[in-house]
Amino acid sequence: MEKSNITDIAHQNHELLWPNYQSRIKENDPDFIALFDNFAFDDVINQDTLDTKTRVLMILASTLGSQALTEYKMYVTAALTVGISPIEIKEVLYQSVPYVGISKIVDFILATNEIFKDRAIVLPLPSQVTSTSETRYEEGLKLQKTIFGNLIDEMYQNSPLDVIHIQEFISANCFGDYYTRNGLDIATREMVTLSFLIAMGGTESQMKAHIKGNVTVGNDRKKLINLITQLLPYVGYPRTLNAIACLNEIAPE
Repeated sequence: MEKSNITDIAHQNHELLWPNYQSRIKENDPDFIALFDNFAFDDVINQDTLDTKTRVLMILASTLGSQALTEYKMYVTAALTVGISPIEIKEVLYQSVPYVGISKIVDFILATNEIFKDRAIVLPLPSQVTSTSETRYEEGLKLQKTIFGNLIDEMYQNSPLDVIHIQEFISANCFGDYYTRNGLDIATREMVTLSFLIAMGGTESQMKAHIKGNVTVGNDRKKLINLITQLLPYVGYPRTLNAIACLNEIAPE
């Protein structure tokens, strides 16, 4: 992309993700592109120490929470460019389903497959399944307790009996079916989930739980601030400030 009024650093960071990309927006909105790129690819990137692959993967996850199909497709191509594997991309995509819902994700699955086919990536990808119908609940519950500790027992104990099946579904499906898969480690999966939740909005209760989970698996306050900062240009200030409020409550400075 031509530099125009874009800073050298912003231009370099943009080129790293999309070499020689010609923006369709820039022709009619050059001032806006300069404003956005200088902020997102200079100010924001230089604020923290997240490595490029992690930053791209988390922004990719946030586009799923935001239902931003056009930006998602941009970040799938960026992810492949910086060396993120097709399996890692698909694992983020699959993991979004229990949080965002299949009705909102099916178009993203189809779009991903089209991009992969255009890149001659053979589908289906190798299976990353590790659990079975017999083990999914037990393995999911065990993993939940590893991440969230006593909170899981409290959730089961405090659940009315007529909705206890929802807690069982979370254990068996959200964690037993998805979190136990290969392709992403648990620390990365927790950051991915937090990215979904921040982008979705109205998820403060779940954000607080997953901030605790992130800290437990090794993603400390500094790393989570870095994550929240990198999502800012893509999710906006209100959701960023809500995420910071949750972080300050659960993992204060």
